[in-house]
Amino acid sequence: MTTEFVLKLAGVFFGVLARTLLPWLRKLRDGQALKFDRRYIHAAAASLAIGFILTLVIFPQGPAPSSGGRGFEAYFKLFCLAFGFGFGWNGIVVEGGQWAKPEVLAAGFNPR
Repeated sequence: MTTEFVLKLAGVFFGVLARTLLPWLRKLRDGQALKFDRRYIHAAAASLAIGFILTLVIFPQGPAPSSGGRGFEAYFKLFCLAFGFGFGWNGIVVEGGQWAKPEVLAAGFNPR
């Protein structure tokens, strides 16, 4: 495995992990969550699958090797892009799940 491949996968993984844990930690702080809900794991798994596939398609080529100290900067940018991509995909999956709930659709949509 190349460094670029590992950074892409790690970035997506940590982005999804951050997006999964932040709402739970907020609810835990507010006293609303007593245990970790399995729905978080389902959304994270879907986000990881979508994020990994699309990251490898969108960013097929890693940073070009360069001489000097710019190699770290290129790798850091790649990791940040993958992190943001994973964070964003998990947000989309979670929000899509909220919109798909029947009670949310019934409360927010009135065909009259």
